[in-house]
Amino acid sequence: MQDKTLIGSEEWCSFPQLGIPAIKARVDSGAKTSALHAINIKIFEKNGAEWLKFDINPIQNNSKSIIHCEAQLVDQRIVKSSNGTREKRYVIRTDVELGNHNWQVEVTLTNRDSMGFRMLLGREAMVGRLIVDPEKKFELGQPSTESLKEYYYSEPSKKGLKIGLLASNPELYSNRRIIEAGEMRGHEMHFLNLKYCYMKLSASNPEIHYRGGLVLSDFDAIIPRIRPSMTYYGCALTRQFEALKVFALNNAAAITQSRDKLFSLQLLLNNGVDIPTTGFANSPLDTDDLIKMVGGSPLIVKLLEGTQGKGVVLAETKKAAESVINAFKSLNANILVQEFIKEANGKDLRLFVVDGKVVAAMQREAAPGEFRANIHLGGTASIVKVTSDEKKIAIKAAKAMNLKVAGVDIIRSSKGPLLLEVNSSPGLEGIEGATQKDIAGEMIKAIEKNFK
Repeated sequence: MQDKTLIGSEEWCSFPQLGIPAIKARVDSGAKTSALHAINIKIFEKNGAEWLKFDINPIQNNSKSIIHCEAQLVDQRIVKSSNGTREKRYVIRTDVELGNHNWQVEVTLTNRDSMGFRMLLGREAMVGRLIVDPEKKFELGQPSTESLKEYYYSEPSKKGLKIGLLASNPELYSNRRIIEAGEMRGHEMHFLNLKYCYMKLSASNPEIHYRGGLVLSDFDAIIPRIRPSMTYYGCALTRQFEALKVFALNNAAAITQSRDKLFSLQLLLNNGVDIPTTGFANSPLDTDDLIKMVGGSPLIVKLLEGTQGKGVVLAETKKAAESVINAFKSLNANILVQEFIKEANGKDLRLFVVDGKVVAAMQREAAPGEFRANIHLGGTASIVKVTSDEKKIAIKAAKAMNLKVAGVDIIRSSKGPLLLEVNSSPGLEGIEGATQKDIAGEMIKAIEKNFK
């Protein structure tokens, strides 16, 4: 016992082999294994062995400070976390330093963004070396504010692109993640509220101004994230940026046609993408034949202007279908009538396509008593293994719509996979949460590729 070093419930440590000069650890003798925060984990081969590349944000709530690490893969294990969930994790072996002490430990890699500490020191790493007094903290010292600033807060030299995020709400998860991902990759990111932008149309000197008279110049790229209610103005702004030779991750023409559901479906069909049987009519007098056209009831009635599952109605009987269709028509609303895929059982797939590749996929399942699987309507998301045919449909659909970034919704039917919709501003929260993939980072990479 006398040979053991006394430590508190929180201590600062370092990982010299990983290039981490200081990271605050939670000391937890109740946890068997030590865990280190890691994102963007990738396996590669080095000297005939499997190694891992991964990124670490060593300071909590500071996503701008990032360290790129490499370590040999030792093992893969199922670990039960404190909230009861089981997770398969990669294991590495590396030196840890606490105070004047240095020894080798095994560490699992996991995303600890939701936890209070970037590092967890478990009992296996402490056996025979350390004894814990839970009432104490930082018994082995802690780095000064100046040291931490030197390690993590020094201003990097400007080497990235100047990228504008054209959207409406800076607090939206998707928008925050894109800004964060761009900054982490060394780019100068600007949130541009499209309501504050206005244009000067001129053959000799076209401009875009921002509230207060600021001229938006020298942008290399923009990422349009335009809400449906702002489609017309948002696309006009995007076209203006394009006229100024600014690269748009999704161009205005592609966004415009993606927002026209009827035109989108016609375009997709012309490109060989299967959809549920769909009807469209102008006159209420044609309602009866319209219902027969899609196979009768039950059927789906969709407002062409609807988003996030809003304006989508399930009509379970012919009479209900007639009532809903005629009610919408009396309001001069444009609607689609679509066959109901009963065997889908309230589930659909969201495949996220970036630059011609499916980078992530999730299954969405409707809440009890609901047929729409949209996350905004209480649906739940989970990881799903998609087939090669489903991937091909998603890629073909994004290409047909000329979208660099697309959320492609697919439903599994007895006839095979059918495309429901292509979204030009797909949300990131549900799919990043379900898959733990850095999709925002993939979007930034697509912009970088354009400038290579």
